[in-house]
Amino acid sequence: MAQVLRPVEALFAEEHYPDLLVGLGTQRDDAAVYKLTDDRALIVTLDFFTPVVDDPFQFGAIAAVNSMSDVYAMGGNVTLALNISCLSGCLPPEVVGEILLGGATKVIEAGGVLVGGHSVDDREPKYGLAVLGVVHPQRIWTKRGARVGDALILTKSLGVGIITTAAKADQAADAHVEAAIASMLRLNRAATELLQTATVHACTDITGFALLGHGCEMAERGGVRLRLRVGQLPLLPGAAEYADQWLFPGGTINNREAFRPHVHCASDIPEETEHLLYTPETSGGLLAAVSPDELPGLQERFAAAGEPLHVIGEVLPAAGDCQIELEP
Repeated sequence: MAQVLRPVEALFAEEHYPDLLVGLGTQRDDAAVYKLTDDRALIVTLDFFTPVVDDPFQFGAIAAVNSMSDVYAMGGNVTLALNISCLSGCLPPEVVGEILLGGATKVIEAGGVLVGGHSVDDREPKYGLAVLGVVHPQRIWTKRGARVGDALILTKSLGVGIITTAAKADQAADAHVEAAIASMLRLNRAATELLQTATVHACTDITGFALLGHGCEMAERGGVRLRLRVGQLPLLPGAAEYADQWLFPGGTINNREAFRPHVHCASDIPEETEHLLYTPETSGGLLAAVSPDELPGLQERFAAAGEPLHVIGEVLPAAGDCQIELEP
């Protein structure tokens, strides 16, 4: 695959397309960004996946929220969406209808318009969206740009991945599953609008590569190191309990193998806690590096809006291969 991608990256590198602000080159990020005018740029992204919950409406809604998250991670607003539907003809029409209705409901909540899509027959259900958003070309957030001294903030609690895995094994408490679903259903729209009132130097959303994987991307692309304080990380109810039982999905091991060479974990942090931070998240929150001088005012505005904001660490100078330090 790498041999195929190299010429594609060369063909579509940003230097060949002056209006391509974020693409396949060194600026590769959560979504592509293309400049339309001096004050408007287009954000383009897509995502889809298999069900993470049993309820079809909730599945459609969660998939849509997750698909739109990249627009918010780039500092933009959702405008248009198209369905990506890989649903078996064996599914009852009312089930398919509930999945699509769940997605449409969340697009409306985001202030966007759903304008159709495409479907194929697939034995394993999959659903998501192709999403268009808009942002000012001078106010794009990327994974690059974190500055030494910045505060690191997180806008949603962690633990969705291990809780849904425990639920599939019938080992999760109903209250824990309900809290995880509520988190996955919450748009990052309000968090983005509040963050737009401050100076955001770098931002990404926490999804399949987990907190440590996406944090490593931010550190590597910014040429910095992140210090995360494990005791300040917000966890959903039940997440630590299921970690103690080692109910981790396979994606945890994949992420650990990929990113652990760049993570230094303090010896007194339990191994199961470290594993939890490698566990994939679905429809996770925003991880942002913000100016420390503006943090108190930002915290006040989040609190006034009833939106969670967790200060989880800070940005340090680069230090060899270490991209993330985990401290108690």
